[in-house]
Amino acid sequence: MNYSTKVVQVTNVSPSTTSEQMRMLFGFLGTIEELKLFPPDDSPMPVTSRVCFVKFQEPESVGVSQHLTNTVFVDRALIVVPFAEVEKAKAAPSLMAESGPLPANRGL
Repeated sequence: MNYSTKVVQVTNVSPSTTSEQMRMLFGFLGTIEELKLFPPDDSPMPVTSRVCFVKFQEPESVGVSQHLTNTVFVDRALIVVPFAEVEKAKAAPSLMAESGPLPANRGL
């Protein structure tokens, strides 16, 4: 399957997981261009779950990374979905809400 995005959203990430651990896990699936974990490692806020965004160099890594869905990492089953990218030059602040997980296959 061809993906128009190079980004995946990983949810249900354990609060004790670090950026380095996520980089190690997803680094086996392709070259990582950028990785953001929210809240960040140094955040003083107590959290019950984290979200991670991984941008790969190759869009093919998006499909491969989805196979990690339901894989227990630290103490949680991860959920990995493609994430639509919006070009910053074209997107007005009000349009940023259009970014998000790509919809499931609609044509059944």
